[in-house]
Amino acid sequence: MKLFGLVGKNIGYSFSKTYFAKKFKENQLNNYTYQNFDITDIDAIRQVFKTKNLSGLNVTIPYKEQIVPYLDDLDPTAKAIGAVNVIKIDNNKFIGYNSDCYGFSESLKPLLQPAITKALILGTGGASKAVAYALQNLGITSTYVSRSNENDALHYDALTLKIIENHKLIINCTPLGTHPNVDRFPNIPYEYLESQHILYDLIYNPSETLFMKKGKKRGATVINGYQMLVLQAEKSWEIWHS
Repeated sequence: MKLFGLVGKNIGYSFSKTYFAKKFKENQLNNYTYQNFDITDIDAIRQVFKTKNLSGLNVTIPYKEQIVPYLDDLDPTAKAIGAVNVIKIDNNKFIGYNSDCYGFSESLKPLLQPAITKALILGTGGASKAVAYALQNLGITSTYVSRSNENDALHYDALTLKIIENHKLIINCTPLGTHPNVDRFPNIPYEYLESQHILYDLIYNPSETLFMKKGKKRGATVINGYQMLVLQAEKSWEIWHS
């Protein structure tokens, strides 16, 4: 038996469990199973690591950064980002990787245009750091936006017409708008958006958030996080079997 799983908090909605269960069934991997490890504190990861037949893990909110000190080593990309969403178990060593940056980058590439040179990243968590890393590799300058002024981030109240005009790509890395709280959305000045803007929401449930709907009303191109999730999941699979 080979056991894979997802580590996170309040993860009953898990995309990963459904995705990998289907993958195992389609590939007739009858000795493979996937389990949610819903923990209330990161220190509980020590017990998760002792789980019998554990072969690989995904990591989600809010532990992508918190889990780093518990690992034996980091892949260079994960080290550069400072956040982990994949753990490979090799000779009882737990090694952290980041496949979020790959999933985001590859899902964004088809939408890019020459006008996209600057981006606003809403939120400063683990996913936002993977997004910033991916944008840097794509030659796009990014600026964080936060409710606090941490990490030199802009405050939402500081988003002027000029700033919105100069940043044609806006990525929501916050959980605002996630089911069941579908009436919530990041507080940006949507009235300044135009048709050249791209609004990328890392949320996949619902498939169209209020953030996306408000962008569409202004003529912006919108995309949700589903394709990113699929791509990062397949990259996880590749990492576990490399």
